[in-house]
Amino acid sequence: MPEQPATLLIVDDEAHVLKLLSLVLNNQGYRTLTASSGEQALAMVEQDPPDLILLDVMMPGMDGYQVASRLKSSKITANIPIIMLTSLSEHTAKLAGLETGAEEYLSKPVSTTELWLRVRNLLRLKAFGDYLKSRSLIIEEQLQQRTIDLERFRSAMDASDDSIFLINRTTMTLVEFNRTASLVMGYPPNELLQLSPAELSDASLEELEVLYDQLIAGKAPVEPVESRIRCKDGHHVPVEIHRQAYKTGADWIIVGIVRDITHRKEAEQRLLKMAHYDTLTGLPNRNLFYTTLQMGLTQAAINNWQLAVVTVDLDDFKMINETWGHLIGDQMLIELSQRLSHSLDVSDTLGRMNGDEFAMILMVREGQPSIIRMIDRVRDMLQKPYKLNGHEASMTASLGIALYPDDGDEAQNLVKHAHTAMHRAKQVGRNTYRFYTAQMNTELLERQEMETALRQAVQDEDFQLFYQPKIKLSDGSVCGLEALLRWPRPGLPNVSPAVFVPMLESLGLISRVGQWVITSVCKQISRWQHAGLPPLEVAVNVSGQQIIKGDLITDISNALKDSQIEPRWLELELTESSLMENTAHTIASLHRLRAIGVKISIDDFGTGYSSLAYLRKFPIDKLKIDIAFVREVTSNPQDAAITRTIIELAHSLNLQVIAEGIETKEQWALLTEQGCDHGQGYLFSKPLPLAELEVLLREQQWVERTAQKKG
Repeated sequence: MPEQPATLLIVDDEAHVLKLLSLVLNNQGYRTLTASSGEQALAMVEQDPPDLILLDVMMPGMDGYQVASRLKSSKITANIPIIMLTSLSEHTAKLAGLETGAEEYLSKPVSTTELWLRVRNLLRLKAFGDYLKSRSLIIEEQLQQRTIDLERFRSAMDASDDSIFLINRTTMTLVEFNRTASLVMGYPPNELLQLSPAELSDASLEELEVLYDQLIAGKAPVEPVESRIRCKDGHHVPVEIHRQAYKTGADWIIVGIVRDITHRKEAEQRLLKMAHYDTLTGLPNRNLFYTTLQMGLTQAAINNWQLAVVTVDLDDFKMINETWGHLIGDQMLIELSQRLSHSLDVSDTLGRMNGDEFAMILMVREGQPSIIRMIDRVRDMLQKPYKLNGHEASMTASLGIALYPDDGDEAQNLVKHAHTAMHRAKQVGRNTYRFYTAQMNTELLERQEMETALRQAVQDEDFQLFYQPKIKLSDGSVCGLEALLRWPRPGLPNVSPAVFVPMLESLGLISRVGQWVITSVCKQISRWQHAGLPPLEVAVNVSGQQIIKGDLITDISNALKDSQIEPRWLELELTESSLMENTAHTIASLHRLRAIGVKISIDDFGTGYSSLAYLRKFPIDKLKIDIAFVREVTSNPQDAAITRTIIELAHSLNLQVIAEGIETKEQWALLTEQGCDHGQGYLFSKPLPLAELEVLLREQQWVERTAQKKG
């Protein structure tokens, strides 16, 4: 090998490319020359031939193909290796470059590591070729006599980290190899020299002969190919082989540069596992599950089997994470995956779809247990207590089942249908399973259509507020109003708030709508006061999400400031269940609101937690007795006792009491007798649109109407 650094000529019409490639190659110890056109490059090569040429394809005037053809057609420059550079991605462009005789082909932008490796390998091959050609007569004689002295050549090869083999095509024997080859394969040099190329690879001798002949004829791929080499102890090493053929006398020598790619293959396997398997449980992930399901469907169709897709979703798993933390939650998911795996047959498949949702593929052959028996076995396995880091916890799951071929023959549809059935199982009480039916799909489509319409309504603020009066039970006078959200849909059936409000919560839109309600109510209170109507408290229902995920305090503060009304005219109604969510944050938020003068009321009291400890902690002004107790207060002694207890409890805590759903004079009378402060219901008025409500308020008809009803 020459002691002086190799000279590389870089040909490109773009100055920044010349500068960048020169810098990269200079850093590797090479001497670089540059030319900005094909004509200039040919002139420089004629004057001082370089050791290797990096040649851009697309250049004005003479392009790279023409330059390469000129160089390869000349005996003087034909042996100079050429690496074509281009940003073209078409296969034909690559073939055109190789057709001109170029040895390598790189796509722009060029990887610096790949560039260096290709340059290094081509320079080595050229050095070997130059050496072989200059010594061809000597080599021919020495090869025949087996007395060749290649110490200088061996020194060059032994400096390489790659294994290098020289093979005589005529005899199909090893001529030479470097120290790395001996070390990697575990053979002493004298043993390795006795082996044929076929004994070291996966290919037969005949296959190698065909490959070498193609290489000699210039028809073999010039890119490195992946293969395996067989070591002395019998194990195989994955390698990347770059081969080149050189003629020496009457023989052809095949030079093979072999790179160990074990670490690269291991990294690829890790990436493959990450792409197809869940990192927590080791189960197939969603992508691999779908692939396996599609294969299972093909197998089921061929054998006329039934196949079941079962989705499994834990009930209230969120509580485990919130109570004990995500590490304990992860332990539960790992144990759950193990239990599910043990409950399946070897032909079945389990995958983790996401979070706490798993899915199973059950192959049902003739004579096997029914689907229901298999599902019951899974459920029994799931319901056993979990022991997690010293804690014992029980957990149930909801399952949805879709069958092939009854419910579909495509993987996507079957999983979708099983998922729909699983959600129905949750709706009917959880800890159960449901088979998919076509009606579920109809209901799902209707829900999706409603969700789409609801999103548009939120975007357009296409809602309306009705107001239901609250009255003072002792004299029938108006003491306040409750603002109730309505969703007008011209030409379509009305949707109850009991339907669309939970949907807003599930879509994460309730805070945005709640902000609109608060702003609208505050503006309306301001209008009434400026119009001379008597000021009234207006209650607004607030979702727990507005406190936890929204910015309720800012929304209310901005609305009060913009409308310029006193906070005491705004009342917030929250359910007991919403108060229990993120309790510390909720208590702090309500204290801040009450401090500025906003009233706080508990809605539907008696149906939730009803904890005296929480009543004492929360800053509450009023309790609202749920309609479930008011409806039969005059006919059911237990309901009457409950309402009386709630009233006495509230008064002992200096809280006012409101009864909702009053529909008869008898209910009014009994609640008044029990000391209930306020009430609302159809006996007094249904929820009214703004225009009708203002008529009642302006004409002062309210007291007269309620007095007549009470009399």
